[in-house]
Amino acid sequence: MPATPAIPIDQLRLSVAPMMDWTDTHCRVFHRLLAPHARLYTEMVHANAVIHGDRGRLLALDPVEHPVALQLGGSEPELLAQAARIGADAGFDEINLNCGCPSDRVQAGRFGACLMREPALVAASVAAMVEACDVPVTVKCRLGVDDDHDYGRFRAFIDEVADAGCRMFVVHARNAWLQGLSPKENREVPPLRYDWAYRLRRERPDLQVIVNGGIATGEEATAHLDHVEGAMLGRAAYHTPYLLHRLDAAWFGGRLQSRAELLRALRPYVEAQLERGVYLKHITRHLLGLFAGERGGRAFRQVLSEGAHKPGADWSLVGRALEVTESFASHATPPAPTTMESK
Repeated sequence: MPATPAIPIDQLRLSVAPMMDWTDTHCRVFHRLLAPHARLYTEMVHANAVIHGDRGRLLALDPVEHPVALQLGGSEPELLAQAARIGADAGFDEINLNCGCPSDRVQAGRFGACLMREPALVAASVAAMVEACDVPVTVKCRLGVDDDHDYGRFRAFIDEVADAGCRMFVVHARNAWLQGLSPKENREVPPLRYDWAYRLRRERPDLQVIVNGGIATGEEATAHLDHVEGAMLGRAAYHTPYLLHRLDAAWFGGRLQSRAELLRALRPYVEAQLERGVYLKHITRHLLGLFAGERGGRAFRQVLSEGAHKPGADWSLVGRALEVTESFASHATPPAPTTMESK
């Protein structure tokens, strides 16, 4: 069975997880600005939507995003192959198959985490996708489902899918509970077992293994690099995005810029999107965590949240949010936050 192309190791060290309703093209452009070397992922898109839906919206891709992967959902090899080909032709650098999402809707469609119980089907899907496109085909999976705690079964799943041509696995190092836990609880309740991912990497040195799940600090992310090819951050990257910048600078030797510098660098993109008719709120919702944990961070979020949805909101609102934030940081008794519209 032919193997998918290998991904350069320096593109695997740091990545941002695919997150529904969050990692759209505006989010990814912002994350690319913060982390020039990170590998980025789209939200999960079902193969049927890629084939029959609005590709201009679903596959929106700015050139600055590369390297960026399209994550697909589905369980029909022919449809996944067709969607993979479309994604590769649209310019995505990788096609990733979701075998980890535990939501009821996903289960009803027979894809996501429930595919962990059908390794032959996943292998057939991967083989079809590898045959259909010339970019790397990868898999994001869990350790198992429900009360299945057998490492041998997990490794057998990986082996069967690897034999179909997959060479890179993103391992969300928890089980997925298909009954009784919400998607949010599935990200928090099942215990983390990073050691399974580490063991897989030792026992299958020809595979590339990325660890995902519960990585909240730079120290935690860095520790994983002693055992696997990379660390994939999810909610920590979204809620505290400056962490991405700190990791990128530390791991790849770039200059550590201030939050204000990074925000100002986003201005040309924001203004170009506004000219195209994009509402400011669709971009600024991804910026709210930039000053998380910093003095003035709450004011920054407040100004953007209160003003970005108003008609005519433009870059001046972002400038005002930054101005108020910097005032908080430099005054012992900071002024009350206001928006341009409320003055």
